[in-house]
Parts: sequence; C-alpha cells; structure tokens
Amino acid sequence: MSPHRLELRVYYEDTDLAGIVYHANHLRFAERGRSEWLRALGIDQAALREGGLTFAVTRMDCRWLAPARFDDLLTVETRPLRIGGARAELSQRILRHEAPLFEAAVTVAAMGPTGRPARLPAGLRATPDGS
Repeated sequence: MSPHRLELRVYYEDTDLAGIVYHANHLRFAERGRSEWLRALGIDQAALREGGLTFAVTRMDCRWLAPARFDDLLTVETRPLRIGGARAELSQRILRHEAPLFEAAVTVAAMGPTGRPARLPAGLRATPDGS
C-alpha cells in the first residue's frame, strides 16, 4: 500500500532562533499526518470521541536525520505496517524534496471511555494492512 502523504509548510513559529524546526515540532507534524491519514480512510475522530473511543500513542521510536528550516515545504508520509484488534503500528517520515529528514516507528492504541484498550474502528481494521 502506498503511504498517505500530507504537505505542510514550516512557519516561523515552528522554528528556533536559528530558523531550524524545533525537534518537538516534528512530533506535531507526525500527529497531523496520522490525523489526516485517518480522515482519508473515512474515520471521523470527533464522532469516535463522542462515542467514547480515543487514540493514544503508546510507543514512538524517532530518528532526526537532517534539519528542516523556515519556509520549507515538507511531506509527512504515514504508512500502516500492522493493524491489530486494538493497536496499529505505523511508519512515518518527514521529507523535503523526497529527502528524509525525520523517521518514526509509531504504535497507536485505541482506548475506551475508561482508558482500557478498545477495538479499533472497522474502517481502520479494513485497510489492506489490517489483516
């Protein structure tokens, strides 16, 4: 399956005094990528939350490879690796002109209203990598 791709621009507010993206903002960009990937699958996170289902990142292994800078146009790639009953393992990359700047292996779990594991939405389990 090809990855979901989200383009975003680096704004001044994303950078430090040197004009380089502050390291924690890569996590924000990755979060946007995951949210837009779910939206592309037809999953409405607001409706899920109203029904008591939320997502939590339970693991994230990150590598910063090169700096992103003010005004760069970046692409956030999100690729599902394994979709289970209550969790999804994803690969995410942030690219500039197809050159990788950041890579992350992410595990996301579904949680019910009590904070206990819950079943992932059917639309997510039905993805090609959800078998």
